[in-house]
Amino acid sequence: MPHYGDARAAIPGLRAPGDGGTGPPRPAPEPAARARLLAFAGVTLAAVYVRGEDGAELRLVESAGAESEQRYRLPGRVTVPVPGGSAGAGSSGRPEPTPEVDTPGAPTPSPGAGSGGAYSGPEAGGGGPAVAEAYLRGRPVWLAGVVLSGGEDGVAASTPLGALPLGAPGGWLGCLVVVGEAGEGFGSEQREFLEQYAEAVAGRLRGEADRSAPSPLLDSALRAMGVGSFALSPGTGLVETDPALLELVGIPEGGFDGKTDTLLSVSVPEDVPALMSVIEPSAQAPGRRELEFRIRRPTGELCWLRLNCRVLKGLGGAPERVLGVVSAAPVLRRSASDVARIQWLTAALDDATTVRDVSRVVVAALREPLGADRVALAELLEDRLAVTVLDPPGAGAWPELWRREWRSEWPDAPVSALPTLQAALRDGRMSLWQAGSVLEPGLAGIGPGGLAVLPLPARSGVAGVCLVGWDTRHEFAPEERALLTATAGLVGQALKRAHAYDAEQELATMLQRSLLPRRLPKLPGGTAVARYLPARRGLQVGGDWYDVIALSESKVALVIGDVQGHSAGAATIMGQMRTAVRAYAVEGHPPDVVVAHANRLLVGMETDLFATCCYVELDMEEGNALFVRAGHLAPLARHPDGGTEEIAVEGGLPLGVLADAEFPLTARALAPGSVLALVTDGLVESADLQVDEGMRLVRQALAAADPADPGRMADELLGEAGRREDDVAVLLLRYDGMRVRPVRAGWVVWRLPDAVMHARRFSARTLRSWGIAAEADTVLLVVSELVTNALVHTQGAVRVELTLAADRLRVTVNDSSPRAPAKPVVVDWESTGGRGLFLVEAMSAAWGSVPVGGGKQVWSEIVVTRRETEPGEEPDEEPETEPEEERRPGRAWGLGRDRTWGLGRNRDRRRSRDQGPRRDGEQAANRTGAPAVRDPKTPEGGP
Repeated sequence: MPHYGDARAAIPGLRAPGDGGTGPPRPAPEPAARARLLAFAGVTLAAVYVRGEDGAELRLVESAGAESEQRYRLPGRVTVPVPGGSAGAGSSGRPEPTPEVDTPGAPTPSPGAGSGGAYSGPEAGGGGPAVAEAYLRGRPVWLAGVVLSGGEDGVAASTPLGALPLGAPGGWLGCLVVVGEAGEGFGSEQREFLEQYAEAVAGRLRGEADRSAPSPLLDSALRAMGVGSFALSPGTGLVETDPALLELVGIPEGGFDGKTDTLLSVSVPEDVPALMSVIEPSAQAPGRRELEFRIRRPTGELCWLRLNCRVLKGLGGAPERVLGVVSAAPVLRRSASDVARIQWLTAALDDATTVRDVSRVVVAALREPLGADRVALAELLEDRLAVTVLDPPGAGAWPELWRREWRSEWPDAPVSALPTLQAALRDGRMSLWQAGSVLEPGLAGIGPGGLAVLPLPARSGVAGVCLVGWDTRHEFAPEERALLTATAGLVGQALKRAHAYDAEQELATMLQRSLLPRRLPKLPGGTAVARYLPARRGLQVGGDWYDVIALSESKVALVIGDVQGHSAGAATIMGQMRTAVRAYAVEGHPPDVVVAHANRLLVGMETDLFATCCYVELDMEEGNALFVRAGHLAPLARHPDGGTEEIAVEGGLPLGVLADAEFPLTARALAPGSVLALVTDGLVESADLQVDEGMRLVRQALAAADPADPGRMADELLGEAGRREDDVAVLLLRYDGMRVRPVRAGWVVWRLPDAVMHARRFSARTLRSWGIAAEADTVLLVVSELVTNALVHTQGAVRVELTLAADRLRVTVNDSSPRAPAKPVVVDWESTGGRGLFLVEAMSAAWGSVPVGGGKQVWSEIVVTRRETEPGEEPDEEPETEPEEERRPGRAWGLGRDRTWGLGRNRDRRRSRDQGPRRDGEQAANRTGAPAVRDPKTPEGGP
């Protein structure tokens, strides 16, 4: 058992479990984080000097290191000498830079005086001359030993000192002064860190309105660097961190328990042994350690981090404390060993899944570490090279031949156009071309100082080629040749694997796009939007589906479902179910029958998979909705006042479980302004999220979203988590209500000799009541032709309906035949029929035929103008719609109301008498009450 008392003694601010307080330890406050970072860099005192208004002196505005401030005394002002009698550097602009100064003693003495003390020469020490020299030269000055006057005790001490200029366009702003620990100098790693620190301080100083009295700079600059820090005592199991470190590793600030095991849990298992050597160093461990390791963030992203630490040892040589900093490390530095490069490249390529990912890794692994000026990677596709990455990407950096072959993003050229590459790909061996080598025009200019041609071997041949070029003369050392060979082998295998992955994902994407709707229909009185996210792992295709089906001009069906699993098999079943549901819905079946038919279809497939489904039929005029739920999540509704609810829909079994399962209907009314939300379980359920809690979170997001933009509303429901463990489908409908509510009138046509006449009379009465006169003849002609067509060519009931919406009149005739009417191919002057549909097409703005339950519906749309009612004029009476169950063949059909519409029938009779005995059969049929019989050679298409 570790003894937590030692930890409290060694690390201030840590609390042992059970030692007062509740909850996990909070990350260290900002001053503690600053102290750890400066201690890691070997800094005991840091100070910021800024340029005065006249540019002749630098003033001390901020310092950090309370104990060191008492031990050492820095000058409050440092005079900047004027070289050659000219104006100071602060007023004349940026001084000419000179090489970095690194001397064991004080710099060349410069006269000057400040209020904080006199510094007339190196024997006086104090660091003032070093500050002035760094400011004048514009380069860091590192001194191994400077004598600083003491504080309260008055004892002077020799200590390392660094002065780093704070640069800005147009002149230097001041200096950052760091005092090191006595007896130790600043190493290369510490200098690199402090130079970055100075750049961050300069950046904060540039943003100050009053640079003579700036706000605190040291702490804000550390935050801007994005560097995390930690401190631990070996053997305790506890670690002190800051918010920056927790952000780097992806742990919430309030959810960290202060234990080293929690930090190790986010790292890749292969890197844990190296990290343990830092957490529990041995007595033989070096004083400084540097390593790079990988972590897996909560989103699944693999990140590289760089860790630098100092091991502070006691008198007996045993490690007592470890101070370290952690920062992002996208690539290795050039000084890393070849073994480390290969290890990094192997891990990075293992995490790269697409060809684009592999290309980015290759550029990161070769260009910066090798100091190359150009890197190109191309896939070998049959006999052509398809470039996947060029770095730099601009066309001007590549040969003229490449620019002519520039297709879209990158050039695409045949291998035969580049003989050098063709030979390298044929032999499969690396080619190194020294500076001055003569190459074909296609490669000229890529590497005038040296060019490496790397064929990328794969299991089944060569996957591609990589070009690495240098502008200046480059010598290929034996170690570099071995590194390039090993890199080519790793990249070739990764490129082949990534190409197969891209092909698989492209196939999955095409499959998913073909199975889901390409676009949703525009709805009268509402707006529908949908979103789909594939699963995090496996194929980017799953079993979730959605659809919006326009059933008629005023009714719409919404359906969302989920087939078990997210694989190609689930996607196949999903496509079949979506097609089946749409087909049953378009036929005109009620919602429970649609779902029941789809259930029996899935049972008949004899598959091991089942599916859930939620089906909604909504009347866009009245707002009445019918819900059917088959094992799916209940729909959610957002009311116009912003409140949300989970609609209580009586549920049934999932589809595919029981052939005779029942699916009850649930009716609900929606008010204009309501939003209906249908989701799948991937949005509300995961390994660490229960369904009830997920539904509550979705309801909160639904209430907080703005319904004015349904698309953004759907995006906010998905959140920013990205891809999840399961695929997700979201379907939203904002119900606005129809601005223009259509008026309708219907008539059931009985199969009587004068049935067409009665249909025309009904239509005429309806048109008069609606104030339509100019287009009355056109409408009556269309009604006559469609009704006649239905009576002659079909059996069963026939119904005619008129619908008026704004300036559009829709005539629909329903019959029991599923066959769509067909226009005859050839109609000559002797034909007795076949012209009806040509007349309908000529008179209509649009017409067509759609299947409905038990038959079909032929419709025609006509643009009409309505007569304005004069003041005081009584509107015409509403048309009478005869109830279907009360109409009898012997009932009078209102012949006295409008006898003018019967003239056409009399003309038809006279025409029949003139045609002679050929029509006797039809007249006899009319006298017996049977419908007229047409020439069997005449196709369905009207008289």
